[in-house]
Amino acid sequence: MNLFTISDLHLSFGTDKPMNIFRGWDNHTERIKANWCRMIKDDDIVVLPGDLSWGLKIEETLEDFKFLDSLPGKKIILKGNHDLWWGTVTKLKEFFEKNDIKTIDILFNNAFSCGKYAIAGTRGWFLEEGNDKKVIDREAGRLEASISEAEKTGLEILVFLHYPPVYGDSVCTEITDVLKKHNIKRVFHGHIHGAGLNKAVKEYEGIEYKLVSCDCIDFTPFYII
Repeated sequence: MNLFTISDLHLSFGTDKPMNIFRGWDNHTERIKANWCRMIKDDDIVVLPGDLSWGLKIEETLEDFKFLDSLPGKKIILKGNHDLWWGTVTKLKEFFEKNDIKTIDILFNNAFSCGKYAIAGTRGWFLEEGNDKKVIDREAGRLEASISEAEKTGLEILVFLHYPPVYGDSVCTEITDVLKKHNIKRVFHGHIHGAGLNKAVKEYEGIEYKLVSCDCIDFTPFYII
């Protein structure tokens, strides 16, 4: 069993939101599928840190989730800023069950195990995006809850976020404080695209950060273990 991650797939099989208007995104779903099927086996785990589908309502995501479900491996998803279809965990699981989607699970105030690692995470937030302290505190609380669940496994914890806690000169201390409190050493995140790659931070205060937005990793799932 291996662990991979890839973020910001921006699927739109059920909506009219072509990604080829952006440089480098031509045939991105075909490229993702080809790379995915080349690398990933049915017993592997792939963490998808947000921005999965352009659907506005859960019904509009069905073809996107069918696409993901058809790919090898177990998928663990968490919310991104564009995942406006995201409802409660109960409703998402009911939607998956109703539509016979069997390989997708949800990271939300919980944790998963993969080999010698535990998987924790949440969406996160940027101070610059609305300056909503309530949202930031809520996300820090969700991260705390997820990491606390992961700690029960006794395994080394890997954290997955949609937003990077550190980007350029900006730091979301509410999130980084939680990471430091729990001695997290590796964080994987998405959200950043294109030229923004140049401001992505690789290390901050002893924590390693890895940007895994699909266009920044050549539409290829990133191998962790």
